[in-house]
Amino acid sequence: MIQLFPFFKWAKHYSKPIFIKDLIASVVITMMLIPQSLAYALLAGLPPQLGLYASILPLMAYAVFGTSGALSVGPFAIASIMTVTALNAAFPSDLTLPLNYQADYIAGAVVLAFLSGLFLLLFGFLRLGFLSNFLSFPVVSGFISASALVIGASQLGNLLGINAKGDTLLEVLTRVVEEINTIHTETVILGVSSFIFLFFAPKVIKTFAIKLNAKAYLAEILSKTTSILAMLLSVAYVLSFELESKGVAVIGNIPAMLPHLSLPNITSYTWTYETWESLVSSAVLISIIGFVSSLSVAQTFAAKKRQRINPNQEAVALGFANLGSGFSGGFPVSASLSRSAVSFNAGAETPAAGALTAIGLGVATLYLTPYLYYLPIATLAAMILVAVISLIDIDAIKRSWQYSQKDFSALLLTVILTLLQGVEAGLISGVILSIALHLYRSSHPHVAELGRVPETEHFRNIERHNVITQANLIFFRVDESLYFANARFLEDKINKLVADHPKAEHLVLVCSSINDIDASALESLFSVNNYLQEAGMKAHLTEVKGPVLDRLKRSDFLEYLTGNVYLSNYEAWVDLA
Repeated sequence: MIQLFPFFKWAKHYSKPIFIKDLIASVVITMMLIPQSLAYALLAGLPPQLGLYASILPLMAYAVFGTSGALSVGPFAIASIMTVTALNAAFPSDLTLPLNYQADYIAGAVVLAFLSGLFLLLFGFLRLGFLSNFLSFPVVSGFISASALVIGASQLGNLLGINAKGDTLLEVLTRVVEEINTIHTETVILGVSSFIFLFFAPKVIKTFAIKLNAKAYLAEILSKTTSILAMLLSVAYVLSFELESKGVAVIGNIPAMLPHLSLPNITSYTWTYETWESLVSSAVLISIIGFVSSLSVAQTFAAKKRQRINPNQEAVALGFANLGSGFSGGFPVSASLSRSAVSFNAGAETPAAGALTAIGLGVATLYLTPYLYYLPIATLAAMILVAVISLIDIDAIKRSWQYSQKDFSALLLTVILTLLQGVEAGLISGVILSIALHLYRSSHPHVAELGRVPETEHFRNIERHNVITQANLIFFRVDESLYFANARFLEDKINKLVADHPKAEHLVLVCSSINDIDASALESLFSVNNYLQEAGMKAHLTEVKGPVLDRLKRSDFLEYLTGNVYLSNYEAWVDLA
């Protein structure tokens, strides 16, 4: 029960001091999440109240099944842009409608949340969390950075007061150029001033708070309240100058009610097989990206407290969080790095902080939504722009270029295709290229001919160190597990070594870096053994790891081996030299 419901573990030791810390953190996160949930619902092309609905039950579900006290689950920029991309692909006709408020569009978002939840539960219960390893860091970094640019571009229309929609950067920029003559001046003034305020005010507030001798973490928390100030100021500005009547778009009426727990009546929609296929494939990608980003955030803050995060349990928790979002009529959710950082700095100790945040959002949904009628959409667009700027990781891109141009090529291709073809195409291509690069590297592993370091029992690469060699001995090391992709490579390298050493009588395969040998590689070892025997040489193995040796013993290879299996290179050197 404790493994499936971590709630029982931390609840046993819950106390009043911990509750106070969680309560303080929840108040801060609630103030952040109200405007963010509205903005990310707008980003997903959905009614604003769905952002609030997607922030209540998911937080409750994570509090029961999650293990990270700091993790803040709810609407997130990347999940929102992937949601709108998925829905536009599944329901292309909706692109002609303002804000895509059609019933099947909203139902599609709910279905995406359900499917993402089910896939995450599958990852967790079947311990398939390792699938996230197929997303290399350069691919994830490139995808997030490019998605941030796509997200930013998608808000240009709301910021300028024009109709500029599209799934790719090129489509959006093309629409902006086409609509440039219809820019709405009052909206531009409001949007740009909101962006400037949201970008610079946190730094000013933080600096001012530190000068007043406030603690660093308190100053950081205060700086995160600027989104609430921006909401209040922009609403006052719209009311004072009657900007709604002048064409400035506002959120409008938001129902002052909690979400109804229900499932979408799918039978009432005439969705085609292609629609379902599109939603399922998109849900897989959304769940994987949500899991990877959330897990990295959780592990970051767990490390600071020297705690352990169970990846499979986190997948289960995120799965139930997405199911909760679906039951309440929301859309796919994930963990937010910025909110989680603030929650951590505010002193959140347990997942109860998330549950308390959900209560605060429920109260806000019931009693504060009437006051958000005049909140301008341009201000929400500015909030999204400021939020996604931090997602563009220039330093990571530079490091990838300096360290490995192959990894950088995967990053660059992911960025280009994400910008030009959309987030799904960019992510899929990045994953495929990462796997291809891994297969290429492992199929062409680093190999080295070894010699003995004088007056020691150590053996090193003859091209890097001053070592002793013997004309009748070849020590050959392969720095990779042997499997079907590099089996032929091994044979070719050994053939070349034998040709280059006409006086050699023994070849010692150093297995210190070999963790596994599959059936294809085993057949190659048989071929090498036979080849060496025909050449008048013997094949030997040394420093074979226990599990590898156990598998070799289950075959008849050791019976056909012309040489011996040695414990160490030095033992082979003494015996064969």
